[in-house]
Amino acid sequence: MHIARKLLIVAAALMMVGTQTSPDEDQIAPLLEGMGKHHHAITTKSDRAQRFFDQGLMLSYGFNHREAERSFHEAARLDSTCAMAYWGMALVLGPNINAPMDPHNAPKAYEALQKAIELAPAVSEKEQAYIQALFKRYAPEAGDDRSALDIAYANAMRQLCGKYPEDTDASVLFAEALMDLHPWDYWLKNGEPQPWTPEILSVLESVMQRDLNHPGANHFYIHAVEASHNPERGMTAAQHLENVVPGAGHLVHMPSHIYIRVGNYHEGTLANERAIASDDEYISQCRAQGIYPLTYVPHNHHFLWATATLEGNSAKAIAAAHSTSERVDTQMMRKSGYGTLQHFYVIPMYAHVRFGKWDDILAAPKPDEDLVYPQGVWHYSRGIAFARTGRMPEAERELAVVRKIAKDPVLQQVTIWDINTTQQLMEIAANALAGEIAAAKGEYDNAVAALEAAIEIEDGLTYNEPPDWFFPVRHSLGAVLLEAGRPEQAEHVYRADLTIFPENGWSLYGLKTSLAQQNKQSEAKKVEQRFRDAWAWSDVELTASRF
Repeated sequence: MHIARKLLIVAAALMMVGTQTSPDEDQIAPLLEGMGKHHHAITTKSDRAQRFFDQGLMLSYGFNHREAERSFHEAARLDSTCAMAYWGMALVLGPNINAPMDPHNAPKAYEALQKAIELAPAVSEKEQAYIQALFKRYAPEAGDDRSALDIAYANAMRQLCGKYPEDTDASVLFAEALMDLHPWDYWLKNGEPQPWTPEILSVLESVMQRDLNHPGANHFYIHAVEASHNPERGMTAAQHLENVVPGAGHLVHMPSHIYIRVGNYHEGTLANERAIASDDEYISQCRAQGIYPLTYVPHNHHFLWATATLEGNSAKAIAAAHSTSERVDTQMMRKSGYGTLQHFYVIPMYAHVRFGKWDDILAAPKPDEDLVYPQGVWHYSRGIAFARTGRMPEAERELAVVRKIAKDPVLQQVTIWDINTTQQLMEIAANALAGEIAAAKGEYDNAVAALEAAIEIEDGLTYNEPPDWFFPVRHSLGAVLLEAGRPEQAEHVYRADLTIFPENGWSLYGLKTSLAQQNKQSEAKKVEQRFRDAWAWSDVELTASRF
């Protein structure tokens, strides 16, 4: 992952958001419902200020940083001598694993922290230590490279954590500081941890042993292990996080990051449905602030689409795909750094391909000319529809367009948070479409070669959740191999896919079929039962592992 590039691009985007949605200090923030019982005692003469501080910390743990800032502002309004309220403002203006620090927020954070330092003599020694640690994170004039400041803050939090080992919040904030130094970079492709990962895991595990329901520890632990080769390590955290803070939609959603990795797709669907309801309630309680409603809210719908797809529930998946797209700001998605919104925008096209909705695909209007990636997906989906319905000349014309679009250099700049480029996705699309066209013409060697080329690119994508390519190309390759009379090769393909997406019904169906075609009836019967279990919530009948 090109972290430095990611930070620059997203920072530019966040500057636009930051200048539009700064909290109004004269507006009273609400005490939100469902914020859980987590409490961090601070020095204050106001019980209500304490409640707003606790809420701000909880919202910070739930990555709703703008609303957290508003809560800390309200705590300071209620008690202007509350040093930790100003500490909280400065805390949430900093970087996190999903976004770097907005440069426009640097003066605000420094000013808030100066106020906390001014008030520090009247608070406890531990609170003073929190303030001094955060002081390491900010400077009067921070340059483009914040790495030295962020490292200094992490080191200061390590010292604070050592001095106050009983303080679980100190440990959790220390672990988060370490994670912020290496966002989304905790595991190598071979499953080995990065050098910094064991300390992160050790710190978070020590907290969860003492406080099973700590919302921040469980949240960060899920992020720390989800990309590993043993994501089941996060199951306990996922289960504890399900109902601890029902009013924080992102925390309610987070268990699905583990459920999708261990093959518990239905629980992932339920988690995202709960998260959507939670965020709907939050938005009804107050004016949503900052990046949270722009990206985190549609992320729940996007994830619901993914889990419902993997469990074969076309109605839920397609509905979620449309609700994802409908929540996109069509002007913002054209801005540099917001390519993810273009990806959200095209999810209905991918959903219709996944479930073979050929008429819907061919009836869909063409995206605007300036939206290169959505246009590419539109042509790809039409090409698949034509190929699967025997209209080969039209399919080949669409393939020619997709291949041309895949070479457009603008797609290198349209990224999903700069984790993967849309050019990579269109290269997968071009190869996958070529494979389906070749298979429809009975040119199976060419089909297999094209689909294997698509898989090579797919396997090279950097981890993201849900995966940036909309469904495993192995589902197409396995189906083509079965059509070509090569069940042994198909079996290998499906078994490989099941190591990536455990117990997904699409590959279980293909595996069952490939075993039956090899007269491995005993094994096929066992897989048939696994398929029925996996397909318990499905509303579609399969005749192959792709439509």
